[in-house]
Amino acid sequence: MIVLDTSVLSVVLRRDPPAPLTERFARLVEQDAPLSVPGVVLQEVLSGVRSELQFTRLQKALQAFPILLADKADHVQAAQISNACRRRGIATSNADCLIAALTIRCRGELWTLDTDFQRIVRLSALRLYPAS
Repeated sequence: MIVLDTSVLSVVLRRDPPAPLTERFARLVEQDAPLSVPGVVLQEVLSGVRSELQFTRLQKALQAFPILLADKADHVQAAQISNACRRRGIATSNADCLIAALTIRCRGELWTLDTDFQRIVRLSALRLYPAS
């Protein structure tokens, strides 16, 4: 399972994406690769959209992907990840720790452009989808 992070979806769906990233994303979709989106990522991508038309377009595009919803154990694991990072002096967001916990639970790999996750990898079982 490849778990899509906000950073990837924002570039691919909301901006003028670089061709290699767009081609890679399109190839995964065409190959029917197992892609999923954490619920918190869905919320982040849809937040801050300027127009209702853009919101509707993004919402429609994201309907194609299964949504990973957090349960109690995911929130507990996210807190454990956050605490492990904090003990090492690494600042993380609650959302990033929850994304990491959801990815770990589904035994997936997180596709992200956010370098903050590289620090989380060192202190958890999180795996990242190869950048290239």
